[in-house]
Amino acid sequence: MTAAAPLGWFGIVRLGLAQTALGAIVVLTTSTLNRVMVVEMALPAMVPGALVALHYALQIFRPRFGYGSDKGGRRTPWIVGGMAVLCTGGAIASVATALMATSVALGVALAVLGFLCIGFGVGASGTTLLVLLATRTDERRRPAAATIVWVMMIAGFVVTAAAAGSLLDPFSPARLVAVASGVCLCAFLLSLVAVWGIEGGTAARIPAQDSRNRVPFREALAEVWGEPQARRFGVFVFVSMLAFSAQDLILEPFAGIVFGYTPGQSTHLSGLQNGGVLAGMVLVAFAGSAIGGRMLGSLPMWTVAGCIASALALLGLVAAAAVGPSWPLRLSVFLLGFANGVYAVAAIGSMMALVGKGAPAREGVRMGLWGAAQAFAFGLGGFLGASASDLARYVLGSPAAAYASVFAIEALLFVVAAILAVRLTHAPDRNASSVNTVSGRNAHASA
Repeated sequence: MTAAAPLGWFGIVRLGLAQTALGAIVVLTTSTLNRVMVVEMALPAMVPGALVALHYALQIFRPRFGYGSDKGGRRTPWIVGGMAVLCTGGAIASVATALMATSVALGVALAVLGFLCIGFGVGASGTTLLVLLATRTDERRRPAAATIVWVMMIAGFVVTAAAAGSLLDPFSPARLVAVASGVCLCAFLLSLVAVWGIEGGTAARIPAQDSRNRVPFREALAEVWGEPQARRFGVFVFVSMLAFSAQDLILEPFAGIVFGYTPGQSTHLSGLQNGGVLAGMVLVAFAGSAIGGRMLGSLPMWTVAGCIASALALLGLVAAAAVGPSWPLRLSVFLLGFANGVYAVAAIGSMMALVGKGAPAREGVRMGLWGAAQAFAFGLGGFLGASASDLARYVLGSPAAAYASVFAIEALLFVVAAILAVRLTHAPDRNASSVNTVSGRNAHASA
């Protein structure tokens, strides 16, 4: 059995198409359907909020999906199967939203089924896609590969939002179902193009030992959790993503209440932040792959730098809340996005580098563990950020002081994440010895 050759740039972009397809369905369900439920169907915002929270809660099953791909020895069936479930869930959710026009109870019940499928589909396809990308990408190309797939996912957001927005006018429930179903079908076909034949035939099967594949899931998960490096990185992902996501739901309200921004101006501010994210990602990708194939600094260094820069940028927002409209808010938001982009792509690159460090045939479980930590922290961060701002406003009696306190807490979380990243970098790699021990046992058993 020979290991498959590393992916070239064309192969990386192909896999990125699957991430584009995934992003298209996610933005359709969390943005378009969310708006239709609240505006056209006149439902409380908590209804789509609870459905999206359900999708995030199901990400806890990511380690189990990764374990399944480890056990089977191939990732492609899990990516394709996950995308099939995801696209089916998107179509069901659109039908459920249209049904709410005549029966709210039936519509919500069907929407629960749809978002269950969405949660399972995202977990299965997203986890195994990242494992496949990590294990098949050369180390020098991982920063650029992380940037490519992230940008292609954002492209899925943008293209789907623009296309669906134009096709939905004039709005009707039937048109919503037709447009959403069309997006789901196109996304599934695109995912097939992305992964068709990329793993090769049976000879390219992942070299997973049969004896290790017979280990039950709970034992495999306990084995990965027992790896100091995997456990520390999981904690880092949770803390840093909590800080990363906590400002998601409060930045635009902050701009509106404290700086008097109109809805259009605050939306443009979010676009400026996303532009900064993209610029930060491109910087790390360039540093990692464009200078003769040599990394300008290590991925852990860029991760720590991104966390510290994000903390400083959030302190800038604390100052903005204190100073008021004379503060250069647009610059502060762009710098926050830039720092977040550096952190995000460096953390993803580190994740791709570390997924193979540890016991063999556990890459999927490892990536699933980190993916579950990321998704849970992302969902929790948005909720806690919005709730903390409400609570602080009640206690402090000042909107500006309330937002400043939340931004300060986020900055502190990023500092903690930077410390965790430094400790992860300098901690002794006890996983390597465990891998050598397992390899020695396997060699002895073969003899």
